[in-house]
Amino acid sequence: MKYAFVAAAVFAGDFFLKRHMEEREFQEGTELLWGRVVLKKYHNKGAAMNFLEKKPATVKSACGALLLALGVFWWILLRRKANPCILLGLSLILGGGANNFYDRVKRGYVVDYFSFRTPIKRLNRIIFNISDLCIFSGALLFAAFGKEL
Repeated sequence: MKYAFVAAAVFAGDFFLKRHMEEREFQEGTELLWGRVVLKKYHNKGAAMNFLEKKPATVKSACGALLLALGVFWWILLRRKANPCILLGLSLILGGGANNFYDRVKRGYVVDYFSFRTPIKRLNRIIFNISDLCIFSGALLFAAFGKEL
C-alpha cells in the first residue's frame, strides 16, 4: 500500500505544480535555490528532449503501452514482496510516468517548468518537471537493485 501511496503522491504533487505553472503568470527565468534552478515553462509534445516531437500520437501510444507493462510488472513484484528499493523505484517511475502520460492525453503536451544552472551548458538547456526527476530517480534505484530479481 505504501508504494501505491508513493506513486499517487508523485502524480498528485506534479499535477498541482503543473496546473499552477499553467495558470500563473511568472517572470520567465525566475531563479530559485541561489540561482541553481531557473523557472521556464515549456510545452513538450515529444518524448525526452523533444524526441519524436512531430509524432505525438506515436509518443502517446508508446508511453501508454510502456506504462501499462510497467504497472503489471510492479503489481507482480508487489505481490512477491520484492526488494523495497526496487518497488520504490518502480513506484517513482509509475507516478511520474502516469502524470506525464495524463498530460499527453489531456493537453496534448507535457508541461515542463524548470531547468538547472550548472557548469554543463548542455544540461542547462533541458527543461524538466518533477515527474521527470522521479522517473530518473526511480530508474537509478531500479538499476542499482534490479539485479536481485
